[in-house]
Order: sequence, then C-alpha cells, then structure tokens
Amino acid sequence: MRPAVLSTRATYPDIADRLREHFEVTDNPADTVWSPAELIERLQGKSGVMSTGSERIDAALLEACPQLKAVCNVGVGYNNVDVAACTARGVVVTNTPDVVTETTADLGFALILAAARRIVQADGFLRRGEWTKTGIYNQFAGPDVHGATLGILGMGRIGRAIARRGALGFGMRVIYHNRSRLDASQETESRAQYVDKATLLQEADHLLLILPYGPGAHHAIGMAELLQMKPTATLVNIARGGIVDDAALAAALRAGTIAAAALDVFEGEPRIHPDLLGLDNVVLTAHMGSASEPTRRAMHNLVVDNLVAALGLDPQAGQPPTPVNPEVLSRR
Repeated sequence: MRPAVLSTRATYPDIADRLREHFEVTDNPADTVWSPAELIERLQGKSGVMSTGSERIDAALLEACPQLKAVCNVGVGYNNVDVAACTARGVVVTNTPDVVTETTADLGFALILAAARRIVQADGFLRRGEWTKTGIYNQFAGPDVHGATLGILGMGRIGRAIARRGALGFGMRVIYHNRSRLDASQETESRAQYVDKATLLQEADHLLLILPYGPGAHHAIGMAELLQMKPTATLVNIARGGIVDDAALAAALRAGTIAAAALDVFEGEPRIHPDLLGLDNVVLTAHMGSASEPTRRAMHNLVVDNLVAALGLDPQAGQPPTPVNPEVLSRR
C-alpha cells in the first residue's frame, strides 16, 4: 500500500497528479485554511505533509499525528514548523531554497524602486483624475536609486542577489550586516562591504530586510532603529512579518522619520496593521516574493521530490534535496 500524504493547500493540477503517482493523496482544491484541529484531523494516518506557512506544525500536532515522518514546506522560510520538535521525533523537515532566489530578488528591487520613485502614489493620483497639469517642479519627486547607498540586513542567497542588482545594474554602493560576515570571495562577488548594524541604519539610503525570522530577529527594526535612519531613507521588508514593528513603522512614516517604505510581509498576515493602510508613502504587496509562474511551479515540484525521497519511495532518489534537519536522515 502506498504512503498517505496530505497537501494542505491547492497546487497545480499536473503537480497534484505527480503526487498521486506516488502517494494516496488527500488534497485541498478549495484552498481552505484549516484550523489547528482540522489540520490534525486530516493528518491522521498520513506519513507526509506538503505544508505552507499557513499551517503550524508544532509539538502538539506531532503528538496527535504519530505516523507523520516528513514535513515538506513550500517556501524558503519554515518558521511555521517547530524543527526541534520534529527532529526529536525523527520527522524530516524540508524547504524550497535556491529556486526562489532570483525571483524574490527581482521583487525586492522592484519594491526599492516603487518606494523611492513613488510609483504607487503616482498611479493612484492619475487614476483618481487628479492629474490636471504638468510641469510641477517637485511633483512625486523622491530620492534616486542609482548611485545611492543600498543597505542589506541579512546576506543570504537573496541578499547577495539583490546586492548584485544594485551594484552592477544601478551603480550603488552596497553595505550589509549579517549574523556572520561573508567570506572574501562572496563579498567580492556581491560588491558589498560589511558594516555593523548601527552604520547600516545610519548610512543606507535604501534599507532592505531579508533576514530569517526567529526570536532574536523579532522587531529587529523598531522605533529605536528607525530613528537612526536618514529622513530621506526608504525601508523594504521582503523577509518575514515580525522583523519590523509595523506599528512603529506606521508612526515613523506618518511623522516623516523616514521617507517611505515597501512591505511584502506583515505581522499577523494576512491581517495588516490598520495604521499602514491609511498612508500613501508605503507600498503594500501580498507576500508575493516568489510569485512568478516558473518559480512557483519549481517550488511545488521540489516539494514532491522531497516527499518522494523522504518517504523512501525511490531508491535512486537518495536523500531529500533540501533537508532542514539532515541529522534525522542519518539516524534512519
């Protein structure tokens, strides 16, 4: 009998067919977001789960679902998964890095441009019929991007891809801060200079956040940090909600502490802090960093590859391509 797996959210029909080639599949074509109790109910008897950031995989769920052997998450981030609890129970966790790097970097740079050049403000102005004359000397005038200083907080694959776009495409000076400094070859490839966090905040014309979320990163950017930034600076968050104190950011944008922001992620998403919604100097997008058709397909196909390997269905597959806790595999 084939292993049973749960696909918690809708996926592409042909990728759902790939899952069915290997597994007995319970899927969710209606794309409903289940409660924790509903998720546990549907996971009964399942060996694997194709999960997303919408589902919390924690110790209580694992206790209630003892047959679960693989949690294969769609996305680079996996803060919805208690990895330590999974590791303790011998449950392998995987994610989908690498395939999202360039597409997410594209969106990050698009948001830098949108915030700096006030693109969304200008679009709304035009659509409301308020554009009645040309030649106003300071209309929608914002800071330059080319030749400016790009600051990056978090310098993994996506951060380095954004650094290359800034340095090579826009002639920007790139500075970064990270938990650990890049090696010399990576710094050279990224055209990036390591600085401490205070220097990053004080010198960046455009500050982009792409660090992983965890207890140490919660509200890494709050009012104290915003007050260190230039009043002409922009802030872009494509990392995770909770890294920015959204209430403090809204207050800073309203007060002119910084000039503008662009956010693809939010605390408590899909709910948005209401103070952000009334501001015209913040661009808001719906957690769409990886949202190109080729990248989303690659992510979902990688999850299938991970499930097949993690559950030992293909002797030629070897280990899952992208394990988060590979030590579990060595114990099997």
